[in-house]
Amino acid sequence: MDPLKEKFKALADIGKEELKSIAKTYGEKQIDTVNVGQVIGGMRSIKCMLWDTSSLDPEEGIRFRGYSIPQLRELLPKIEGGKEPLPEGLFWLMLVNEIPTKEQVDWLSAEWESRAKIDPSVFKTLDSLSIDTHPMTQFTIGIMAMQSDSIFAANYDEGMNRNDYWDAMYEDSMNLIAKLPHIAAYIYRRSFHNGVHIPAQPGLDWGGNFAQMLGINQPDFLSLMRLYLTIHADHEGGNASAHTVHLVGSTLSDAYLSFAGGMNSLAGPLHGLANQEVIKWIFNMVESLGTTTPTKDQLRAYINETLESGQVVPGYGHAVLRQPDPRFIAQKIFAEQNIKDDDIVQIVWDLFEVVPEVLGALGKVKNPWPNVDAHSGALLVHYGLKEYSFYTVLFGVSRALGVLAQLCWDRAYGLSLERPKSITTEWLKSFVNENK
Repeated sequence: MDPLKEKFKALADIGKEELKSIAKTYGEKQIDTVNVGQVIGGMRSIKCMLWDTSSLDPEEGIRFRGYSIPQLRELLPKIEGGKEPLPEGLFWLMLVNEIPTKEQVDWLSAEWESRAKIDPSVFKTLDSLSIDTHPMTQFTIGIMAMQSDSIFAANYDEGMNRNDYWDAMYEDSMNLIAKLPHIAAYIYRRSFHNGVHIPAQPGLDWGGNFAQMLGINQPDFLSLMRLYLTIHADHEGGNASAHTVHLVGSTLSDAYLSFAGGMNSLAGPLHGLANQEVIKWIFNMVESLGTTTPTKDQLRAYINETLESGQVVPGYGHAVLRQPDPRFIAQKIFAEQNIKDDDIVQIVWDLFEVVPEVLGALGKVKNPWPNVDAHSGALLVHYGLKEYSFYTVLFGVSRALGVLAQLCWDRAYGLSLERPKSITTEWLKSFVNENK
């Protein structure tokens, strides 16, 4: 170990134990309006930002402008004969706080189709990357490669009136949302299908077109993609990707720069990358057990083995939720209606019974229930989308709907540059010593 690294490690080992002790002993001690535990623990539950497009209740789960997921599945417009809502309708709801008509959603689908043209230089940029580059890295680079098209950035350079900030942000958001499925599908086909690309189908809705550009043009999969893009669209403003978009946007960065920042947050294993980790864990379990139809006792043993190795069971637990994630339940209902006798899906359902029992018995887990990531991978695998390193890109395309709708409101409200006050660990140690 080099001398600088060795010195750092020695200090870090001491500092880690000191901080752990402070959190345990003085976690409830107030510092102005927050407590020590919140300072150390990622600002958990501090009410300090505006976010209108959705809100998250620990018991009821996500509500978009006051509507629950079951309500949205019933009220939002669908394609003729379809069962799942069109994500265009959710964007309309989040932006203007009303359930749109089918005609309004059809207009929005057509509008996004008209805005979807991408400069060839963007695809050249992606093609310059190694084929092994993680899809989320490619996705962020693709977004950044389109930033030169930003209307907000161009107008700001020319001297835009601040009262018009929202207008330019709206145009950028509409353009970016329109293009994202094309960028994402291009990444998928170049990474996993030898660069054989599938053109958009004129007149098809936003989510359905994304599905068919991926190369899975089955009616059920198109329906799944509409549901997936709807339920992953937003999860209030405090989650890492949403907060990052809000934070970067508060500097007056444009939609492309702000959204790219949010996608780098989403790519983290503790956030959106978890959907990749879930299906990988299930595949590893199937390989270890030597069967795709394990008994619940086998599942229980493997779960305990995972926990004893110091790892977590991916897809279970949530920072806010204290009940099963309604997004998980929505996907389970879809599977019950459309997928019969799928071994991996059955494993997910069996885990739904077994994991909460095991975690609950530990007495340390506040939320032993599944979150959205616990089910999505099994559905995608069923339809042939087995390349799980791509799953977070799907999540990112959906997340654009909520965070960009809110970014338009941030500009309309004229919200301030976000600038919390930080403290040093030395200040914190002095504080707790003075307030024992």
